Amino acid sequence: MSQHDDTTTEHHSQPAEAVCSFYRIRFRDDGQEHTASAPLADLKRGDTVMIKTDHGLEPARIYGPAPADPEGAVERKVSCEISRRPTSDEENRYLSLASHEQNAFAVCERLIDKHDLVMRLINVEKFFNGSKMIFYFTADNRVDFRALVKDLVQEFRTRVEMRQVGVRHETKMIGGVGICGRELCCSSFMKKFDSVSIKMAKEQDLPLNPAKISGVCNRLLCCLTYEYDIYRKQRKGMPKVGRKIKIGTEIYRIKRQNPLQQSLIAGTSDGEERLLSKEQWTAGELLPSDKSPKRNGRRSSPAPETDGTGENGGDNTNAPTS
Repeated sequence: MSQHDDTTTEHHSQPAEAVCSFYRIRFRDDGQEHTASAPLADLKRGDTVMIKTDHGLEPARIYGPAPADPEGAVERKVSCEISRRPTSDEENRYLSLASHEQNAFAVCERLIDKHDLVMRLINVEKFFNGSKMIFYFTADNRVDFRALVKDLVQEFRTRVEMRQVGVRHETKMIGGVGICGRELCCSSFMKKFDSVSIKMAKEQDLPLNPAKISGVCNRLLCCLTYEYDIYRKQRKGMPKVGRKIKIGTEIYRIKRQNPLQQSLIAGTSDGEERLLSKEQWTAGELLPSDKSPKRNGRRSSPAPETDGTGENGGDNTNAPTS
């Protein structure tokens, strides 16, 4: 009896393990992918589902299953939750939603020209329930679009919001391909923009050529932040460039660091370069820096060896004679 119970338990537990409750979805075919949870286990790529949002249900398309933690040790984070499958009417309305947004885009561009506004329309988003439309645009300065909003409200008979965005968000909405040959990070998976500085490029020994470290938006590449902390961590404890290190009887001057390999490129007294592994440079002796201390904003020179009368190691070569 106990064997029969064990078999039954195993038989019922297998389907539960096979259920995939996480999916990759997109609200628009050219939009960003999100991870959603669902009680439905038989969803396939191309299926339409209804997503819970703060303004009601929105349709989205399934783009495939999303991986979950197999051991359940970490709670899987999701962006949204799948409520149910759509009805046939909802499916048809979703198919026509993109054409409605394209039509609203054309109407808005025509009205922008009519009011002679200095702004560039980027994208139009229409809520599935028709309660609101958001028009995204860029502009160098503040734009008085009150007359434009009145015309749009009269045209579409719904709430209208004009939302100004920067060049990074513009690129995120339009999409594209980066210099690496892959889809732009901002349009494919990034949820927010982190601060990027030229210091991050220097830390990773990247060329400071703007054409090589700038993205499609003409701003510093977002991917400069990905490995920045790793490089900082790896450089800690490594001798700095310009320092001298003694290994055995040979003295080397450090020319370059390889943080990821934890190695150093150093030059010998004969002008030759040598690769020093971590085991080699950690076993060596780091010599004191040959930089003299500064005094009164100028670097002081060592006292002459002949008389040693220089005060605090100052240079008395040009001192007046008595």
